[in-house]
Amino acid sequence: MKKKKTSLKDIAKEVGVSIATVSYVLSKGANSRVSVEMSEKIKKVAKELNYQPNQIAKSLKSGKTHTIGLIVADISNPFFAHIARIVEDEAAKLDYTVIFGSSDEKADKSWGLIKFLMNRQVDGFIIVPSEGSNDQIQYLEDHNKPYVLIDRRLPERESNYVVIDNHEVAYQAVKRLIDTGNERIGMIAYSNGLQHMRDRVSGYRMALQNHGISFDNSWLKAVNFDQVKEGVRAGIDDLLNGPKPIDAIFFATNTLAVEGLKYLDKLNVRVPDDISIVCFDQGDAFDFYYCPLTYVKQPLVTMSEEAVRILISQIDDPSLPKVQKSLQAELVIGKSCSGRLMADKN
Repeated sequence: MKKKKTSLKDIAKEVGVSIATVSYVLSKGANSRVSVEMSEKIKKVAKELNYQPNQIAKSLKSGKTHTIGLIVADISNPFFAHIARIVEDEAAKLDYTVIFGSSDEKADKSWGLIKFLMNRQVDGFIIVPSEGSNDQIQYLEDHNKPYVLIDRRLPERESNYVVIDNHEVAYQAVKRLIDTGNERIGMIAYSNGLQHMRDRVSGYRMALQNHGISFDNSWLKAVNFDQVKEGVRAGIDDLLNGPKPIDAIFFATNTLAVEGLKYLDKLNVRVPDDISIVCFDQGDAFDFYYCPLTYVKQPLVTMSEEAVRILISQIDDPSLPKVQKSLQAELVIGKSCSGRLMADKN
């Protein structure tokens, strides 16, 4: 025989209080105005009887499903996997569940995920926007659905966002290459128009300019997201085999760096003896690389926790103003930059 599901009435009878008192404690928590002693007793009995609240009824009453939609570029990428993990943990602390998916940097797939999650009646979104997704964000605005952009922002739109100062930290990364004696510095980036990638490229170019190095268009290689392996290999071949081979490479993401380092190994190009390297973002694979890498470390915990905090605040009070946060990243110094220090740059 199927066991009867525990009800509020069962808990009230066991404790010796009214159903209303049990309901107040289990739904309002510390705001129930019931004594601490009685509240703890009710919670204890509810746990012993394995009470499971009716989430559908709870949602109808509150107007909330206590779910968040998270859309990242690629959940298989350790960077986005870490964001998803932190968002999930932080949301759980606030009694929210996260449903997530990957856009694969495709606007149509991102749009499909938004429609699916809207049908699931999520209370809000945390989104890593893909290129061409501006209309999707407008759709959320039109439907008064709270959202926070993370890792990337859309400069043409006033949105909630939590990002880093990509231009500044890219500048510092390339400056490190220059300070360690490199003068012909290539960059491998993605071929998209997203603001964070443009900022990394602009930081790279400004670092060269401010240190008296004339930028050569052949030094900047753009790779398609769907052809990373082929694009990185072709870019490295061009950088190494030109009339004046580069002596350093700045990789704009960890995915590009992993593919690039594998290919350099295949070519028997040693880091840092033959070429200096700086990577944007860290990756678990870097721990197994023979040379400790210099890389940009993003504040993933702070970024993710801030995104959850901002979103839930705006779910609770939609009248709150938009929040824009730009965090500072850290350049972690390894041994992948050449030790050929120039005397005047010491």
